[in-house]
Amino acid sequence: MKLCMIGTGYVGLVSGVCFSDIGNVVYCVDKDKNKIEALNNGKVPIYEPGLEEILKRNYKKKRLIFTTNLKEAVTKSDIIFICVGTPTKKNSNSADLKHVYTVAKELKKIIKKYKIVITKSTVPVTTGDKIENILSKLKKKKLVDIVSNPEFLREGEAIRDFIYPDRVIIGTESNKANKILKSLYLPIIKKMSRYFRTSRRGAEMIKYASNAFLATKISFINELANLSEKTNVDIKDISFGMGLDQRIGDRFLRAGPAYGGSCFPKDTRALLDTGKKFKTDLSIIKTVVNSNNKRKILLTKKIDKILNNNFANKIITFLGVTFKPNTDDMREASSIPMIKYLNKKKCKIRYYDPSGKKKEFFNYKNVKYYNNISSACFKTDLIILHTEWNEFKLLNFKKLVKKDSFLIYDLRNIYSPSKMKKNKLRYFGVGR
Repeated sequence: MKLCMIGTGYVGLVSGVCFSDIGNVVYCVDKDKNKIEALNNGKVPIYEPGLEEILKRNYKKKRLIFTTNLKEAVTKSDIIFICVGTPTKKNSNSADLKHVYTVAKELKKIIKKYKIVITKSTVPVTTGDKIENILSKLKKKKLVDIVSNPEFLREGEAIRDFIYPDRVIIGTESNKANKILKSLYLPIIKKMSRYFRTSRRGAEMIKYASNAFLATKISFINELANLSEKTNVDIKDISFGMGLDQRIGDRFLRAGPAYGGSCFPKDTRALLDTGKKFKTDLSIIKTVVNSNNKRKILLTKKIDKILNNNFANKIITFLGVTFKPNTDDMREASSIPMIKYLNKKKCKIRYYDPSGKKKEFFNYKNVKYYNNISSACFKTDLIILHTEWNEFKLLNFKKLVKKDSFLIYDLRNIYSPSKMKKNKLRYFGVGR
């Protein structure tokens, strides 16, 4: 089939590349000329393991076309995916849908024969109705079907998630569109996965409900970690014991920093906004959002305790600054408020992250990027393990630091407190 992905951000690019790898011709469209030029030169603008290799392979086979020409891409395609950003509006909880509606208005001018128009961007319930209203003349002529097909790709695991999805959700009342989309997804839904058709509004809601529930699990275990610290209990034991119950499961029951990234923060806020519009009190989600905001402050303030409020001339090293491993995504990462706080305290802050230097810290006088672990840790006073990249899991801290007295603050509970104690290292975890 011939597909058009409008927007080459995380969703559009990963989906487009993966669709081309299963035999489709995919047009990836973006207004950013520099980004399109880079993609045509094989340069991937995001950090996602395996993506560059698949992109180059399919580009070479001419199954991937990167272009700024929306009209040509839409005209030549059978299925149009809207993959533009839906960030939170300033001073609001609501999702900013201006890019989605701008695309719909552009499509109104271009479409002359039958197309399936899909929202793959995360959009609040009833967004598809509004897109259908914009394209109402085309709908009456049976030239379009508007479908919701939310993505469930985890950053760092996106290619695997695309090939072996837990589920493919299709929201449509059109039997014609459903038949075509089932055929499109056939190569991957064969592999022990599930294809689920529902209403368009149902599909829109499933995406938000899924992210809100996972965010709830994270906030739940983080709050229990606070109690565990005060009752001398190891939160890892609690997570494991709970997770053995198949109704609960152990995934997303890992105590640590506040959740961050491109999805959970904005989607929980947007769900609250939707509840408000429909006069429904989503008190659990509201509590989750508040708990997560407090989490950033709580873990930052714990550094005061670890350092006995003695910040003078302290060298502090962050190992990992992204919100999770295997991505370069810094959106709402806990490292940002932590480093901002320590910078104000006039500490000397070093950081190393496998995904490279971060623009978020360019304007901080006391913050310096190091391109390897050993130089970042040398003679430091405090190591903060912020992101659980694999290369941080078997470190010889004494050999790295080369100093008698230093501290370790493990935000991901990578290491065993008893082993740290045995090695005479001053170690602090989360909820233990």
